Amino acid sequence: MSYVIETKDLKKVYGLKGMGLAVLDGVNLKVEKGEFLGIMGPSGAGKTTLLNIISTIDEPTSGGYFFEGKDMKKIKGRELANFRKSKISFIFQDFNLLDTMSAQDNIALPLALSKVNHTEIIKRVNEVAGFLGLKDHLDKYPYQLSGGQKQRTAAARALITSPSVIFADEPTGALDSRSSAELLQCLTQLNEETKTTIIMVTHDAFAASYCRRIMFIKDGKIHAKLDKNGGRKEFFQRIMDMGASMNGAIDYYAQKEENRGDSK
Repeated sequence: MSYVIETKDLKKVYGLKGMGLAVLDGVNLKVEKGEFLGIMGPSGAGKTTLLNIISTIDEPTSGGYFFEGKDMKKIKGRELANFRKSKISFIFQDFNLLDTMSAQDNIALPLALSKVNHTEIIKRVNEVAGFLGLKDHLDKYPYQLSGGQKQRTAAARALITSPSVIFADEPTGALDSRSSAELLQCLTQLNEETKTTIIMVTHDAFAASYCRRIMFIKDGKIHAKLDKNGGRKEFFQRIMDMGASMNGAIDYYAQKEENRGDSK
């Protein structure tokens, strides 16, 4: 079987040789095309470091990383830049929208930078805006948008290049409960309908319950894995049970899960 992402004995050490801190210690990860994978674990466990490496922001100290079968250690310079433009996209906690540009222009930016023709840009902006419920907000600037609308604009910007993988780093961290549920429902629909692979780092069991698989990291190693075999609420409880055995692995924000917008 071929995987969209595969790591082999991945290690990341910060500091001097012999005195360094091993943030990742032999991580073996396989992600199939079309997965919605959640990565959880206590603060300092290595979640963001792993995300940074598999998204090519950082490099491992040792071990292998393969994207669609290609050895990423061998991809450098212009080839790596083209890979980043065409194969991956990001959704960040703090939106990273440009305040001087409308929602439409923020969404279109990756295509404009790639010199896609204007007619095609408008067509694709309208497609992703319709999918994410943003058509009535395209002319607005970020300061005129709610937090949820800003994050859906960021999601549209990530989607517009038709990437193989979307990396989401705490995408609901700055949102209220209703906006979180709306975004997660959009990501679920995106994953199911377009088969786009989504890899999401989160502390939030509610957000994680929308994933189809969860990988828990502890002390730089894969500690446990959970697959969704039933409904979301049942999966949520299993995530909570696993988190109870890993101090600091998840947050519940002191709210009842059934009051957070979507009770399916």
